[in-house]
Amino acid sequence: MPSPNTTIGGKRHPEKQKNKSMPQPKRPSWLRVRAPIGKDFEETRNLMRDQNLVTVCEEAACPNIGECWSQKHATMMILGSICTRACAFCNIATGKPDLLDPHEPEHVAHAVAKLNLNHVVITSVDRDDLEDGGATHFAQTIIAIRSMSPSTTIEILTPDFFRKPGALEIVIEAKPDVFNHNMETVPRLYKTIRPGARFEHSLSILAEVKNLDPMIFTKSGIMVGLGETNDEVASIMDDLRDVNVDFMTIGQYLQPTPKHAPVDRFVTPNIFSYFEGLGRQKGFLMMASTPLTRSSYHADADFQALKLARKKILS
Repeated sequence: MPSPNTTIGGKRHPEKQKNKSMPQPKRPSWLRVRAPIGKDFEETRNLMRDQNLVTVCEEAACPNIGECWSQKHATMMILGSICTRACAFCNIATGKPDLLDPHEPEHVAHAVAKLNLNHVVITSVDRDDLEDGGATHFAQTIIAIRSMSPSTTIEILTPDFFRKPGALEIVIEAKPDVFNHNMETVPRLYKTIRPGARFEHSLSILAEVKNLDPMIFTKSGIMVGLGETNDEVASIMDDLRDVNVDFMTIGQYLQPTPKHAPVDRFVTPNIFSYFEGLGRQKGFLMMASTPLTRSSYHADADFQALKLARKKILS
């Protein structure tokens, strides 16, 4: 399959980001979503408030919140609402972190049981201030959910636990069903888009998960529209397959505020389809590649598809 960099409308982009004061491209029609309304949406929001929970759906201004909450799907965010990193793409507040709530794992487990979820996604802010980066809190949350909802499958979307020796082992010992750690963007853009992280370290986290427990599904994702080229997207697919990542997500970056990194381009649906086909050719068990794809979008259905894909390979 040829690269679409010149044949399907993709383009090369300069090394430096566009100046933030430059006019932004107009958001295209395929990125329009319905406003969040409805009884089920309100019930989900009220439950989160009652349990004093934070969701990445709200904190990260996810465009799919209306659809997901109306279906009683939500991605719980633990370890507080203040991040110790300041990534150029992220809408979550940066500053002095919250004190840990020792009852948070129990509150999350109650919400999962109340929503009667088949599959739940647990994520967090970065907590560089904690000795284990929040790994023990992740493990306690997994254990609490298992206790109250033993049939619920658990997907975690973790920070990179940078310079936190032993943290990953704590999380994997609790045996989540899916371990997700997003690469977010291509290596060339890390210094400007994800300055507190290291590409090689994030990749090594995903590799080590498979070393610790080969049966845990691994997952990672990137955003496009930050200045990457289509060839760089193809290259990061190879990097992820080299460490046996099972599932890759690709979605359109949307600038949360004028202070964040500008949108470099709006990738067309046919390019996203190209990425999906290319990823499947490279050996991913699952690919989710659409303009509105986010890490936990349709996570329940995707997990079922992952299991079927592995079963076919093993049979």
